[in-house]
Amino acid sequence: MKDLNTNLKVSFYLKKKINRNDLCPVMGRIAIGTDIVQFSCKIEADPSLWDVLAGRVSGKSHHARKVNSEIDKINVAINAKYKEITSLRWKVSANDVKNAFQGNAMSQETLLKIFRVYNEAFKKRVGVTRTKSTFNNYHFSYLSLERFIRKKYRVTDLSFRQLDYSFIENFYYYLKIDCGLASGTVAIKLSQLRKMIKIAIRKRIISHNPFAGFCSEGTKAKQRYVPKEELEKLMKTHLKSKSLDITRDMFIFSCYTGLSYIDLFNLTSRQIEKDNDGFLWINTSRQKTDNESKILLLDEALWLIEKYRGTGSGDKVFPMKSCGHINGQLKKIASLCNIAKRLTFHMARHTFATEICLSQGISIESIGRMMGHKDPNSTEIYAKTTPDKMSDDMQMLSEILKGMYVLAS
Repeated sequence: MKDLNTNLKVSFYLKKKINRNDLCPVMGRIAIGTDIVQFSCKIEADPSLWDVLAGRVSGKSHHARKVNSEIDKINVAINAKYKEITSLRWKVSANDVKNAFQGNAMSQETLLKIFRVYNEAFKKRVGVTRTKSTFNNYHFSYLSLERFIRKKYRVTDLSFRQLDYSFIENFYYYLKIDCGLASGTVAIKLSQLRKMIKIAIRKRIISHNPFAGFCSEGTKAKQRYVPKEELEKLMKTHLKSKSLDITRDMFIFSCYTGLSYIDLFNLTSRQIEKDNDGFLWINTSRQKTDNESKILLLDEALWLIEKYRGTGSGDKVFPMKSCGHINGQLKKIASLCNIAKRLTFHMARHTFATEICLSQGISIESIGRMMGHKDPNSTEIYAKTTPDKMSDDMQMLSEILKGMYVLAS
C-alpha cells in the first residue's frame, strides 16, 4: 500500500512477441511510487512504428490513429479510477487501480462478502448445531461493520488488503464512542470480526493479521458469579410472587448443574438417567456447541425436579419462561434479596463452575466435561478461584511443607 499523495504514472510498451500479422501486443504499466503492476491492453501495434519514449504509434495512418485512440481511452479510464479511489481518502495500490479499471473489484474476496457467506452458512445450522441467538449476534455484528464502513470510508465494502491496525482501532472507537456500546458487547463484535480475518488468512487472501499488536482497554468482559453468601440469600429469601419463585428456582437449578438457559429450557425427562450405583445424571448435548455434557444431579437440583414434576410442557422438566423475561425478574429478585449487583441467568453457569465446583476441589477437567467444553481454556473463563478456596489451598500447602525444609542456623 502506498500513500495517497504518491503520484500515479501510466505508461505503455510493446511485448516482444510478433504474431502472424507482424504486430506486437500493447502492454500497460501502472506505477504508484515504487508499486508497479502490468496489464494487457488487448490491442496490437506495428513495432516498426512504435515510439518507445512516447509509448504510442508514430504517424497519422489509420493504424496509428486507431491504436493511439485506444491507448488514450485506457489512460483516461485508469486516471479516472485512480481519482475515484483516492477521493475516498483511503490507501490505494497499483493493483487496486488495475482491478478497478478492469472491473475486477467485485470479484475480489472482500470483508463484508466473506462475512455474508459465513452468516448464510451459519443460518442453515440454526436449530441443528447453532442457536438463533448466536446467529443474531453475528448478524448484528455484520450490520455494525457495514454501517461503520459506509460512514468512515464512504464505500460499500473493503478488500482485506485495506485492513490494517488503524482500521481495527477506528472500528473499536466507533463501537465504543459513536455507538455507546458496553465493553462486553464491543468485545463480542471485535471477536467476530477477528474470526472473519482468520478465515481470510486460512484462505490465503491475506498473510498479515491487522489485529496484531491491538489491545483495547476494557474490552474483555468481566466474568461474574454469585458468592456463597449471596447464593444463600437467594435460596432462603421468601418470595410472595409465584412467578418470581419459579424464576429463582430455575436460576438455583442452573447454579447446581451449570446448564445454560437454552439447555435448561430444552431439558426433558429422557435426558435424566440413573447409573448402576443409583445416582441420577443429566446426559445431554449442548445446543450451542453440540458437545456432550454429563452432570451429576446434586440434592438441591433433585429437590427442584420433584417440586416441578409434571409442570413442564410435554416431556420438559420445567415451566421455563423466555430468557428476557427471566432476566427482568432476576433484577427484582436481587433487590428483594438485598443483593447489590445485576443478576443475569448466565451468572448461574459461572456460579456452578466457581462456587459449586472449583471452590470444593473439583478439577478443571471434570468441570469442563460437565459444562460441555472441549477446550480447557473455555472452562477457565468461567472458573475463578475464590478467596476462601485460595486460603484453604495455602493452608493445605502449609501443612504439607511443615518440617520438610529446615533453614540453616
